[in-house]
Amino acid sequence: MMKTNLKKIGVALMAVAVLSSCEAVQNANNTQKGAVIGTAAGAVLGGVIGNNVGKRNSALGAVIGGVVGGVAGGVIGKQMDKQAQKIESEIPGAEVTRVGEGIDVVFDENSGVYFETNKSNINEKSKANLNKLAGIFKEYPDTNIIVEGHTDSTGDDSYNMSLSQKRANAVTEYLVSQGISRGRLTTYAHGETLPKYDNSTPEGRAKNRRVELGIVANEKMKREAQEQVKQ
Repeated sequence: MMKTNLKKIGVALMAVAVLSSCEAVQNANNTQKGAVIGTAAGAVLGGVIGNNVGKRNSALGAVIGGVVGGVAGGVIGKQMDKQAQKIESEIPGAEVTRVGEGIDVVFDENSGVYFETNKSNINEKSKANLNKLAGIFKEYPDTNIIVEGHTDSTGDDSYNMSLSQKRANAVTEYLVSQGISRGRLTTYAHGETLPKYDNSTPEGRAKNRRVELGIVANEKMKREAQEQVKQ
C-alpha cells in the first residue's frame, strides 16, 4: 500500500500554528497535502527537512524545498497522485511515498534496481524495472527527477562516496538511454552520510544500499497549475 503520510521528522516546531498545520499535512489526503504545505508550517517544515537531508541536494530535500503551495500546489499534488500510483502498480518492488507536492521512490538492494556487491553496472532485472520507470516518466513529461546513490557504513568513506556516485550515474545514464531528457535529471551521491535505517544490523545495511529518486514538478507544470487556479 502506498505510503500517504509525510516521513517522520525528528524535530520540534515551536509555534502552535505551525504544529497544527503540520498535523493537517499528515492527516490530509494526497491532493490536499500540496495545498496545506504551502502554509507557514510548510515553509518551516521544508527548511527543517532540507537542512536534515542535505538541503536540495537530496531527493526528499528537493521534493519539500520546491513546493509551490496553496491551491496551485493542490493541483500539482493531484497530478503527482496519479504518477505515484502508476509507479507503485507497475514496479511493485519500489517503495513509493507521496510527500508534499512530489514523490519519493526508493530502490534498495532487494527491490527494483539491484547492484551486486561493489558493482555499479545495471543488471537485466534492474533494466526491466528502469524500462517501466522510463515509460512512466515519458507519460508524465512535466516532472524533473533527482537520482541519488547511497551506501551502508561498511568500508572506507571515500570509497562509499565513489560507489554511490557510480550507481547514481548508472541509473541516470540508463534512463537517458531510454529516451529521458538529460535536462530532467539531476544526480547526487551521498555515500554513507544519509542512512535511513540502522547500519548495525544486516537488514538495515541492506536497505541503506539504495538508489533514491525524487520526482518534482518542472516549471511548466507549476505555471500551468497557477494558471488553472486563476481561471
